[in-house]
Amino acid sequence: MIKQPNNNYEKKRSNALKWGYLFVLGAFILFVIFLGRIMILQNTNVEEFENNYISKNYREATLKAARGNLFASDGSILATTVMRYDIYLDFKSMRDTIYSNNIGALTDSLSKMFDKPRSYFRAKLDAQNQRNNQYYLLAKGLDFDEYDRIRNFPIFNRGKNKGGFIVERNFRRELATTQIGAGTIGMDNGESKSGLEGAFSKFLTGIDGKRLEQKITSTQWKPIDYWKVQEPVDGQDVYTTLDLRIQDIAHSALENQLIKFDANHGSVVVMEVETGKIRAMVNLRRTEPGIYVDAYNYTVKDAQEPGSTFKTVSLLAAMDDGFIDENTKVNIGNGVWTYAGQRITDGHGGGTYDVSDVLAKSSNVGAAKIITQHYADKPEVFIDHLKKWKMFDKMQIELPGIAKPSIQTPQSKRWNKATLASLGYGYSSRFPLLQLVAFYNGIANKGKMVKPLFIDKIMKDGKVLYEANPEIMVKKMASDKAIEMMTSALTKAVEKGTAKSIYTPNLKIAGKTGTARFEYWKAGPMKYQASFAGFYPSDNPKYTCIVVVNQPDVSKGFYGGTVSAPVFKEIAGKTFLKTPLNVEKDLLVEHKVDLNKMTTPNVKINVTRDSMPNLVGMIGKNVIPQLENLGYRVDYKGVGKIMGQFPAEGATIGKNQKIYLNLQN
Repeated sequence: MIKQPNNNYEKKRSNALKWGYLFVLGAFILFVIFLGRIMILQNTNVEEFENNYISKNYREATLKAARGNLFASDGSILATTVMRYDIYLDFKSMRDTIYSNNIGALTDSLSKMFDKPRSYFRAKLDAQNQRNNQYYLLAKGLDFDEYDRIRNFPIFNRGKNKGGFIVERNFRRELATTQIGAGTIGMDNGESKSGLEGAFSKFLTGIDGKRLEQKITSTQWKPIDYWKVQEPVDGQDVYTTLDLRIQDIAHSALENQLIKFDANHGSVVVMEVETGKIRAMVNLRRTEPGIYVDAYNYTVKDAQEPGSTFKTVSLLAAMDDGFIDENTKVNIGNGVWTYAGQRITDGHGGGTYDVSDVLAKSSNVGAAKIITQHYADKPEVFIDHLKKWKMFDKMQIELPGIAKPSIQTPQSKRWNKATLASLGYGYSSRFPLLQLVAFYNGIANKGKMVKPLFIDKIMKDGKVLYEANPEIMVKKMASDKAIEMMTSALTKAVEKGTAKSIYTPNLKIAGKTGTARFEYWKAGPMKYQASFAGFYPSDNPKYTCIVVVNQPDVSKGFYGGTVSAPVFKEIAGKTFLKTPLNVEKDLLVEHKVDLNKMTTPNVKINVTRDSMPNLVGMIGKNVIPQLENLGYRVDYKGVGKIMGQFPAEGATIGKNQKIYLNLQN
């Protein structure tokens, strides 16, 4: 029997061959396309390839480096970088079973943390889960404690790959103290710089890192942390020269005086004589009655007419040239003198003055007569002194935006014969306060003028990378005799002159008052600027200080001796108690304390009607706790007996005022 062919078998075989041929043909076509793509890519430059094939779906993002910390000289933080955390969720990475089994516990935790109903979070998360959102923003701006809490919640504790928990870290700059405001601290926003932040930005700024991000939607990009991550390098830490204790004293003293005289604004600079380090810099401006803020650095950014504080400059030139000495006499007349058509007046009477009286009584007539008598025929000689003392130069300091001085010279269009007289007593010139501080500091430093310094050191990871040293601007400003004569005259100005209101036998102060009228060409109420510049102790200077109060209420007072000098005295008294100089004997003379009759250790002090008691001679460990229990703030140095105190006995003290004590065994 002949077997018939199996038609079904043949049909299946034919179909299999057909599909096999089609598969081979398809594979061949794909291979050809693949080869073609390779050839295309080989003829495409890298930039075009990245633009067309990579940049559409991936991008390189910046990882910001943390900015270094800004410190005071004692290590107190002035400004710091705070990390904040943004939380995103990738629902595509979450396993369905993990989500369904833990979503109830998660929403319960979120409800407790953010004080919103569980149903609120359940509705939000379920909707995003259904959409498979790969970059849903859950929370923004969390601090570390909040971040540390939320990352341990159910689901989130599985991490990024299983729990879809994505963390974005951001940095925010914050001021760490209220003693120094935004005007002094400054900023660097990438477009403009100011203050200490701007001055040291090149050190504070770190090196940004990089990472790759994948495009999720048209507006969302998801970080890929495991590929092409270049970690950022944080910035260096900068230690400034500011002393927070002195800054606090200066701030409080200036603010109280501005409020008292309802002034527009004011500034204080305290400079360490030997090193030039700026230990305090305060700038306060009135925003509303009785409210002052540190928002603008007048000390650096404004050039101002110095008024009578400039008489120290002009008279030192004449002293150095030998034109005047202790025996020089000047006839002031009745206190009114006309020179080259310009009427010059004094507000302190007339008569015959010696040179120290010209300075002590702040005689405009005396200063103008001295300068015109000796320099009228050759004003360039006088001008050369100012050039030698860098009075024409824009100061090369770290802080950005310092104003350039302006001084009328014989080459100026506005120069006339009377201009020299105006220069002699503080007009026809403008300077930033820092320039005058440096000059007065040079006298205090026995003729060596040093550059104002704002930086102590730079550190990174506990290592000192840079340490600042004093920089000399002028090695010898004038002869030793001239410097001694000027120091004596400035001391007399406080003891017997226009600043005698701040004289104290406990602390020798050398300084000069200044009262400058400005915008005198405009109609309306007269505007004044009161100032006082000097150093202390005058026999062994430790600090130089300048105080300026702008536009005080004239009905309350506007002279430098009345408005600005008291601020200087308060700063000097409180900072001097903390200097290493031995002043205990002078302090004890005023209080008339017999150490042989020292108070017994267990004596109880009485503070009545906020009046300061006499604490000298008492045992510090017994007194200090009593003061603190009464609510007073106590700042003390040393151990043992109280050898000096501030405020003095009988002074009125408030609860917020500090009491400074010097202790010694």
